[in-house]
Amino acid sequence: MARNEQEQSDGTGRWIPEAGPVVCCVTGDATLRDECARAAAVAGVVFEGVPAVGGDAGLWTRADLVLLGADVGEVPPQRRGSTVLVGGAGQRRLLWDRAAALGIDHVAELPEAAGWLVEFLGRRGAEGPSGVVVGVVGGCGGAGASTTAVLLAGAAAHHGSRVLLVDGDRLAGGLEAVLGEQPLEGLRWPDLASASGAINPDQLAASLPRAGGAAVLSWPAGPRRAVRVPASAVSGVVEAARSAFDLVVVDVGRGREGLEDFGWASDRILVVVPGTLGGALSAAQLVHELPPVPQGIVVRGRTAEGVDAEQLAGLVGCPLVTRIPHLRRAAGAAEGGRLMELARSRSLRRLAAAVLEALPEQVPPAPADDAAALAMGARLAGRGRRVAR
Repeated sequence: MARNEQEQSDGTGRWIPEAGPVVCCVTGDATLRDECARAAAVAGVVFEGVPAVGGDAGLWTRADLVLLGADVGEVPPQRRGSTVLVGGAGQRRLLWDRAAALGIDHVAELPEAAGWLVEFLGRRGAEGPSGVVVGVVGGCGGAGASTTAVLLAGAAAHHGSRVLLVDGDRLAGGLEAVLGEQPLEGLRWPDLASASGAINPDQLAASLPRAGGAAVLSWPAGPRRAVRVPASAVSGVVEAARSAFDLVVVDVGRGREGLEDFGWASDRILVVVPGTLGGALSAAQLVHELPPVPQGIVVRGRTAEGVDAEQLAGLVGCPLVTRIPHLRRAAGAAEGGRLMELARSRSLRRLAAAVLEALPEQVPPAPADDAAALAMGARLAGRGRRVAR
């Protein structure tokens, strides 16, 4: 969203566009406050900066979104909108610790995360509901990220959410191969390579193939070279998908290309880790390459003797969202193009409910089948909110 010609500073710490949601920045760090003001101006939202909550206590509850500086020690308990914890370069560990203590979902280390913050604020200013983009990344090779992405999308679609499954790894051979024995009928990434400007969300949704109740956007499964789609076209597709779907699940891949195209566009990233120390150590290195959006760990398969899922998540440095048990039929189902069928099982629907419960509030949570599953999802969601990065 371009900065409006009539935006201005009135000398009190407020940047005022013609209209938009109100963003309150609370920090005694003038440099940090200026960084936040610039991001708000580019995003086209009303910005009000104060050194402490006590300076305007009503603003804390009145603001649509609060940018809270890591230097602020105490805050009132009641918040109507979302909160982002912000800090300067070199404060990443402090930000994570403060976010865990205060139960804040989003963290931005500026100026590194300025681009993400502009996009996040811009989405808050956009009209209409917005779906959530969840990136799924393998913490190491063979972790099962693609399988996890497919099962999560399938389980959410089974419960009635509007879901789009996106193949974000151009060099992985085409995610559609695990979804059906025959090629899917509809648009694929190469068909969108020349897209420019805004994409109509309804037309996009209507043109995509479907599998297991979810829309699918994949690279073709075949020997032809997968030519890269420009980043501008990818961005347009993601923004249209936000408007058309409740949940967008992206199989990001581990390559730099996928992380650049989809990592920064994600509202949350799930890192899939096998139940081994080696896998956790690999994932611990990967998370340093991920953008500063909330992250969570999904432990997949059996854990090594003497190691549990909580310990593996602690080693990686991200909150544990859920654990997926060993699925004996997964490999055969993937080879036969029937992977989405596994998402119908009760255990996987419960696990998907737990994952969705831990996502930002705008995703309609998938209902579990019984009270025990709902209780599990609530516990996992609470843990994820407390420790979200």
